Amino acid sequence: MDIVDPAIERYAVEHTTPPPPALADVASVTRARTPVPQMMSGAVLARLLEALVVVSGATRVLEIGTFTGHGTLSIAARLPAGGRIVTVEYDAEMATIARDHIAASPDAGKVDLRIGDAREIVPALEGPFDLVFIDAWKGDYGHYLDAVLPKLTERGVVVCDNVLWHGQVLDPDTDDDDTRALRAFNDRVQRDPRVHNALLTVGDGLMVIWPAG
Repeated sequence: MDIVDPAIERYAVEHTTPPPPALADVASVTRARTPVPQMMSGAVLARLLEALVVVSGATRVLEIGTFTGHGTLSIAARLPAGGRIVTVEYDAEMATIARDHIAASPDAGKVDLRIGDAREIVPALEGPFDLVFIDAWKGDYGHYLDAVLPKLTERGVVVCDNVLWHGQVLDPDTDDDDTRALRAFNDRVQRDPRVHNALLTVGDGLMVIWPAG
């Protein structure tokens, strides 16, 4: 299912500031070297994450799911000189590609790439974080959220990608594990008294979460 009409999607991309050449190269390599390049943060999402860094004044960011580093470097580009993004990737092959992209970037000094299981790595990280971007194993979204909420700043924001899962979350009879996991996660966030949230129809669906205060 197309969540947004493809023509509207194209129009949105055409009216979003294009990536700088270095990030465009990362996107090109990702499309050429990976079997599922659609896992990369799209142009609109990358600029939205950048905007969240700018408007929040974020200096510390956590990303769960690096893939090839496109989203990582989009965020890092807008962090101040002393800013830091910790990014966690489970897949060693993808992490190798991401490491190459990060090393070639002028923002490499802002990036701390960790390789391994985020369920083990994230609880051990020292917070606080101003922004958390989650785009990893869908069945673990609940674990990730529980791990990061105590590490958020008072005005911190969590952004979770793919929460509409190509519209399949609308199917109550699905037998797809990821779809069921995302439906359960979305319902859980909606009921969670610790947070406020907004589900956006951007890309494949973004759940934006912040402390209820």
